Amino acid sequence: MRFPGHDDRAWHVAWNPTRSILASCSADKTVRLYTYTSSASEPNTLKFNYNTTIPTGHTKTVRAIAWSPSGKTLATASFDANIGIWEQEDSGEDGEKGEWECMSLLEGHETECKSIAYSSTGTLLASCSRDKTVWIWEVHPDADFECMGVLMEHSQDVKCVAWHPKEEILASASYDDTIKLYLDDPSDDWFCAATLSGHGSTVWTLAWEPEQGQYLASGSDDHTIRIWRRLPGQGELKFQCIAVLEGHDRSVYSISWTKAPPYVSQQAAADGQRNLGWIASTGGDGTIFVWELTLGDNEDAPHIRHSIITRIDAAHGVHDLNSIVWCPRPGMEGTFATAGDDGHMKVWKVQRTEEVGK
Repeated sequence: MRFPGHDDRAWHVAWNPTRSILASCSADKTVRLYTYTSSASEPNTLKFNYNTTIPTGHTKTVRAIAWSPSGKTLATASFDANIGIWEQEDSGEDGEKGEWECMSLLEGHETECKSIAYSSTGTLLASCSRDKTVWIWEVHPDADFECMGVLMEHSQDVKCVAWHPKEEILASASYDDTIKLYLDDPSDDWFCAATLSGHGSTVWTLAWEPEQGQYLASGSDDHTIRIWRRLPGQGELKFQCIAVLEGHDRSVYSISWTKAPPYVSQQAAADGQRNLGWIASTGGDGTIFVWELTLGDNEDAPHIRHSIITRIDAAHGVHDLNSIVWCPRPGMEGTFATAGDDGHMKVWKVQRTEEVGK
């Protein structure tokens, strides 16, 4: 499904976690919002309607967007070095929603903001920039934010930040080919607890395994996706690369990890394996891959098996794809959205043969 988009390159797409809204941002400096509904007679079909455009007020490209876990707040990260915090005001006594209003403007980065992410509790916001820094902001009531730390561990442009789904662990990826992991010590000072090396070029994108966060995926300019496993034990934070996914022939710009539909997990369990979900990936080759990951029953020497269950070539014609994101809402398993250099968004649904045959 494709619908009209932006007047310039679309950089990022984000599903609201609690409301039927899909958001996108662009080099045209705006955010576009779409609402969607499903039909009882056609449960696998979504109908999208354009809702509104948020002008944002950013003076340059809006590079990334992120919803808070409550779905009430939208953050925008821009090449103008600023971060906007947006909420929708109520209008009238009937409680209908009104215009989106900028509640805060977070300043501090020296140059282009590249990525932004809320923690799972919504109490922390992370941002990163071409200025080589990662900022951590504490979220207070009434859209008030306090900077809790400025991390200067990377030697080059920082491309992506991603929070662990269960713990306050932050990962960042950089043009310096590394991944950094950060923790908060008892004195409330954030510090770099681990550096993951292995990619041969820029690391563009990160995604945690969504249920337990035992695994981290990274996508790179070296055309590969690496799967990192958190090693057991107390104390030092350690990760080990246990799989390399190959298939793309240009940069991997975006990956997203979701748990598989229940019938897939049940089948894996019947085969004596643990299903780790699906990873969707895309990038400079314009191709979409959906990978299925399973783990054998040997916990002492875990080995991830991976297979491609879907491949879509020229997903946006001749254009690069910049963002791919699974929908996190219950009942929307297998649904993801993409955004590309053509300015458009597309929504896709993965249906395995077993599901179609039911």
